[in-house]
Amino acid sequence: MHQKLSMSHTLWIATRKGAFTLKSDAGRRKWNLSGPQFLGHVLHHIVQDPRDPKVVLMAAKTGHLGPTMFRSTDRGRKWTEVKQPPAFRKAVEGEANRAVEAVFWLTPGHAKDKGVWYAGTSPAGLFLSADGGDHWEPVAGFNDHPMRPQWAPGNATPGGELLHSILVDPVDASHLYLGVSIGGIFESLDGGRNWQPLNRGIEADFLPDASVEFGHDPHLVVQHPLQPDRLYHQNHCGIYRLDRPAREWQRIGKAMPKKIGDIGFPIVLHPRDPDTAWVFPMDGTSVWPRTSIDGKPAVHVTRNGGKSWQRQDKGLPKSQAWFTVYRQAMCADTHKRTGIYFGNTQGEVWASANEGESWQCIARYLPQIFAITHAV
Repeated sequence: MHQKLSMSHTLWIATRKGAFTLKSDAGRRKWNLSGPQFLGHVLHHIVQDPRDPKVVLMAAKTGHLGPTMFRSTDRGRKWTEVKQPPAFRKAVEGEANRAVEAVFWLTPGHAKDKGVWYAGTSPAGLFLSADGGDHWEPVAGFNDHPMRPQWAPGNATPGGELLHSILVDPVDASHLYLGVSIGGIFESLDGGRNWQPLNRGIEADFLPDASVEFGHDPHLVVQHPLQPDRLYHQNHCGIYRLDRPAREWQRIGKAMPKKIGDIGFPIVLHPRDPDTAWVFPMDGTSVWPRTSIDGKPAVHVTRNGGKSWQRQDKGLPKSQAWFTVYRQAMCADTHKRTGIYFGNTQGEVWASANEGESWQCIARYLPQIFAITHAV
């Protein structure tokens, strides 16, 4: 009981200009900000290993080292560059050369696979480490798949072509999912050796044929840890849910208020209730301003698997707040009363200790925030 009461919370914050942390006690009443580390580096993702909390990995793009990764074995006090960052294999004669422009996404492997990590890059590449993130190898099953030039043809988002949302089924370590923006969602049943698209039912109003098998723009795909057959995803064209073994996504975002719509970047799940999810909608008009709608930011929550949604804006600015939240910049904790956190494009971190019913700003004036992850 004493160990449980002394548990603290950490938010790892990756920004355009370095890394920061916010730490609180178990009650989450007061947060202490520290940093920056790596001031001036572009940081895309920082993830603490749930299997070995001393290990933290950081995906970075530096001015002098280029795209790389840093590793800590003492919970972020000291960092070293990994010995072998992700890199595509050398091109053979007649083949276009591919070079990693940014390490964008980090995912710890299965709970039983100590030291295994996955990384996603721009341009879209999948990489694997078996030694806690120190050495990385390309996953040939995806990177060299005969269909990869069509699955990931280089149709970049404004942030580049991104491989993200690498999911490891908690029941089956060989069952993987990933997302490519722009490309779609893909699934492997054999540890990454073979892949197939999983995009049926997803709309794509930016394509001549909206029913294509690939060419979609998933922003984030999530899987419930206790019910891994339940997937949700936030797409450029709506919010979707999939209950396996079905293969056709259902657009649950149609239940959102019409004046709000269902376009955004992040989607976050309740750690114990697979029917509860939070999103942060943004202006989805034709000019794609990537701001809160009408300058009035709000989180929306469903507690019935997407049949209905409720607005949660108590404590958030009522007007003239023109920010949005990127795909990795929203997360939940595992507290009995789930906490929800998001960082925005104006460098603010907002927190709710009551599942979104009210919000408070716990950090201001940071650089533009790309990612926030929670660790206990």
